[in-house]
Amino acid sequence: MLDFPNQRSSHVVPTPRGGGAAIVIVFLGFFAAACFLNQVEQHFFLALFVGGLIVALVGFWDDHKPVKARWRLLIHFAAASWAFTLLGDFSLNFFDNFVLPELIWKSAGMILAVWMLNLFNFMDGIDGIASSEAIFVAGGAALIIYLKGGGGEVVLLMALSGACFGFLIWNWPPAMIFMGDGGSGFLGYVLAIFAFYTASRGVIIFWSWMILLGVFFVDATMTLAYRIWKGERFYEAHRSHAYQVLSRKYGSHLKVTLGVVCINLLLLFPLAVGASLLPEYGYWFALSAYLTLIILWLKVRADGNPDR
Repeated sequence: MLDFPNQRSSHVVPTPRGGGAAIVIVFLGFFAAACFLNQVEQHFFLALFVGGLIVALVGFWDDHKPVKARWRLLIHFAAASWAFTLLGDFSLNFFDNFVLPELIWKSAGMILAVWMLNLFNFMDGIDGIASSEAIFVAGGAALIIYLKGGGGEVVLLMALSGACFGFLIWNWPPAMIFMGDGGSGFLGYVLAIFAFYTASRGVIIFWSWMILLGVFFVDATMTLAYRIWKGERFYEAHRSHAYQVLSRKYGSHLKVTLGVVCINLLLLFPLAVGASLLPEYGYWFALSAYLTLIILWLKVRADGNPDR
């Protein structure tokens, strides 16, 4: 399958897409082996494996032949509902032992999971950015869990990070192959389920996950909100995300991808570690991260022309 450039594309030559299948096959194969060896709880395995496979398959089908948005969204919510049903009863601590009621949290969690798998799709628009982000988020969470004495989740997250690294070799600017919706949606879904599962077990605070995902969350959410506020057709393809504006401004995918890597390593990772080591101040670390990212987003919007 070739991705032919159009007026909304950030690439200029036809490029094969659907390479995210490698990530899906490698990670799910490793995950299934871990479950066979009794290293993964069965309910967690079913929640992530079945839901992730469904999201990947509908994404791969969409890469081949476009699926209507409402059907994609319905399937995404079905996958999220499946996962949260299987994960069972759990609660998350947010503000000084304030715990949301389970029904409210699960409902909000399903919406957040669907948003995460879609924002990975939205942010997979220049070479190397989505795969390097997934490597950072999975690897960063694994290191934090390791520092806090975690076990099995570290190996699983490093396996996901490793599968993405193998793909990044071919997706690094200038990319020889694209991830496609199947791969990007799968990564968003898997990271969302990992976030809720590990945070509910207390092996890592949820704020750390939100900080690690900060670049993608802020750019995708702020851009969507801005387009809705401007009365634009927000559901149509566009090139107005901050990372796309910067890639046109500098004429380089590599510079922008490396810039995101630097923000992740130098700003977000230390704050995520701080949030987990000092959980009572977790939301302050998250607030600091998001305020900084929002200021950067506003600066990019002020300096660049999102519509050019």
